[in-house]
Amino acid sequence: MIGLVGCLLAPALRAQSAPPTADCPRTASALYTRISTVGLDTARVYRVRDAAITHPNLNLTFDSGTLAFTEDICGHITGALFEGDGEILLRPPDRAERGSMALFTGMAILEEQFSSAYLRFNDDTAQRLLPFLVLEPEPGDFLKDWDEATHKLAGYDGLRLLLDFSHFLPGAPASAAQKFPPMLHAHLIGKKLGGFEVFWDASVTEQLRAGQTKVKDGVQFFDIWTSFAAGVARAQPLRAGEAAVTSCRIRAAVSPPTQLQASADLNLHLRNGGQRTLIFELSRFLKVDSVDADGRPVDFIQNPAMEGTELQRRGDDLIAVVFPGELRSGQDLKMRFSYTGDVLSEAGSGLLYVGARGTWYPSFGLSPTTFDMEFRYPSAWTLVATGKQVSRPTGETPDSDAAEKVSHWVSERPIPVAGFNLGKYIRAEARAGKVLIEAYSTKGVEKSFPKAPSQVIETPSFPGRLPPGMPQMGPMVIEPPPPSPAREAQPVADKAAKAVVSFSQWFGPYPYGSLAFTQMPGDLSQGWPGLVFLSSFAFLSPQEQADLRLDPVLGILNSQVLVHEAAHQWWGDLVLWSTYRDQWLSEALANYSSLLVLERQNPAQFRQVLEKYRNDLVFKNSDGESLDQAGPVTLGPRLISSHFPGGYETIAYERGTWLLHMLRSMLRDSEASSTRARKADPNSDEPFLRGLHKICERYAGNSIGTREFIQVFEEELPRPLWYENRHKLDWFMASWINGTTIPELSVRDVRITEKATVTSVSGVIVQKDTPEDFVTAVPVYGETASNSLIFLGQVLADGPETSFHLTSSAHLRKLVIDPKQTILTAPK
Repeated sequence: MIGLVGCLLAPALRAQSAPPTADCPRTASALYTRISTVGLDTARVYRVRDAAITHPNLNLTFDSGTLAFTEDICGHITGALFEGDGEILLRPPDRAERGSMALFTGMAILEEQFSSAYLRFNDDTAQRLLPFLVLEPEPGDFLKDWDEATHKLAGYDGLRLLLDFSHFLPGAPASAAQKFPPMLHAHLIGKKLGGFEVFWDASVTEQLRAGQTKVKDGVQFFDIWTSFAAGVARAQPLRAGEAAVTSCRIRAAVSPPTQLQASADLNLHLRNGGQRTLIFELSRFLKVDSVDADGRPVDFIQNPAMEGTELQRRGDDLIAVVFPGELRSGQDLKMRFSYTGDVLSEAGSGLLYVGARGTWYPSFGLSPTTFDMEFRYPSAWTLVATGKQVSRPTGETPDSDAAEKVSHWVSERPIPVAGFNLGKYIRAEARAGKVLIEAYSTKGVEKSFPKAPSQVIETPSFPGRLPPGMPQMGPMVIEPPPPSPAREAQPVADKAAKAVVSFSQWFGPYPYGSLAFTQMPGDLSQGWPGLVFLSSFAFLSPQEQADLRLDPVLGILNSQVLVHEAAHQWWGDLVLWSTYRDQWLSEALANYSSLLVLERQNPAQFRQVLEKYRNDLVFKNSDGESLDQAGPVTLGPRLISSHFPGGYETIAYERGTWLLHMLRSMLRDSEASSTRARKADPNSDEPFLRGLHKICERYAGNSIGTREFIQVFEEELPRPLWYENRHKLDWFMASWINGTTIPELSVRDVRITEKATVTSVSGVIVQKDTPEDFVTAVPVYGETASNSLIFLGQVLADGPETSFHLTSSAHLRKLVIDPKQTILTAPK
């Protein structure tokens, strides 16, 4: 039977193995259009039974139904549509990924029956299905029912398939047996889960991922159920990192309130050759007019973000540039992009908002590059940018005769991102040693800024009758004056300068020549190399914060925002994160750095903030789901989901801060109990700060992963923290960084025995609501008759119950675990 079926299908599938034919589009735009609109082939509709597509950790079975292939593209079949009974089996590899899958699907391993599937692929999938297919004699209704849907779904993979099929464009030879990194994108309609997507792509680090579009409270999310590396052996290098931008020269004209017109000259170095297409990021609000390579025009495709995919989450356009021939390893290219668009908006009070701060020029994402930028803009405005200003603008004041200013900015070292801000600013300055600190703010706040509530004051009434025409006085309504960020420019500069001095002592020299804080509308802030976009809220005076009646702890955090963003000069700008799984390091380190400053100034407020974070982390949503179900810090932006829209901020920032506080505390406590001598200044000699200083020295201008971060602290790991006699912090990685647990700790069966000059203490530490293999470094203290606390040592509590035995030379009347609350435990 299989032999007969093969004979019947051979003519229909022969094109799959034939060389590209004359029907192959001749231009990049025509090829992209063909890929993005391909429909079903009326001659390739089949009955299918017991077929399967298998990749590591993934199995799609098509038990019975109808299957149609798409029309040829350059002699290749790139898709199929199935309707009938099928099933998917997807096995996440570890506890964190299984937990993520369970949050969204209710099952740790995805086993779901589906009724339809639309597939796109770039390999021999069609031929592998061949033995299980029989031609459908009357496919009319099937083709009619699915025609519109297939044409729409085809567009989702346009750029991804263009990467491969651009090899077939004129200009370079392409083998009929061209091998691409295997790719499969399946749109499935599950019988219980509804519509969802599964991706397999051997060209990326995490080859297998699955997710679903969800709308919650009017907001669209793309919930990523799971994403992981499936251990596939790659015949070709990853596409990520194939090329690097070594320098970027931008000439831009800014026309408030909305428009930017620019050209960007990029010098590229090709690390790996063989491709004909490179994909750049650029804001979806900017239209590319032309792209040149080595002085000659090249084809390009500007792809809008599409709903229902990860592109929609990012909100960026992707620009595919198609070269005349294959690129070579080691090749250098000079590229020019010309583009224009509306990427700014005026928020009021001379305050602009640059909406495409990270994507206003073409790039490959965050990668250290040297920048040379020149801006032209109206003389009534002030522009501040990353880098060093190497020429002063003409027309320094708004009433200058010059209608236009020109300013020139050059990066002092390779930086991961470049940007600018524009406003009608008042300027203040301070010094952090030789470093110039500037603050730029406007006289008012944005139109959407919250208004402080009015105050009603009761006034006394006069007894008796008043003269005619004089009204009886009653309650008076007093309107608080509107905020004026310009009045706070100097305090912002002064506070930032103090923070930079502290960070320079702890982490190493400030990486750039100056640091500017520029006001930005909204409640979010961002710290870029030498330039901080600082929320209007951070320019409020203490009285203005009081007028808004902010929660006291939120007021503390609001006042620390500028310190947090200053810390990003080291964490995120000087030292980058490696992958999205390490992004939490940048935010948690910046956040904890700001709290270290707060701890010196006001220890009570420092503890208040940590306590707020502890309470936030036991949040439950309206469905009763606990925040710990969202996943560990290492899921990064995946923590943003329809279940927990604020999951990333709470987990990456707040749990991440707690993890760093725990690491710092246990290193300090363990070293204090060891034989290592302490230096005169205990703060500067903290092992945690020594480690951070080492990281800045070692990884300046480079990326660091979570594993590398922990390895730095393992280099001088005190003996009390060696779990199972191993000089490692694997237990901290597994239980705390890659885990989600917030345990309850207690102690029982305590015995205090005094013998001569030695007091022996024993007991059992109990960890509640934790996995069996959960490990915590628990600091144990003894309390004396005078109520003073004496540190006895660290106990590595392993699992639900752990016995311990410690000694002390002091007389003790009581034993206490973690009295200084240095462990993230459940609120009491």
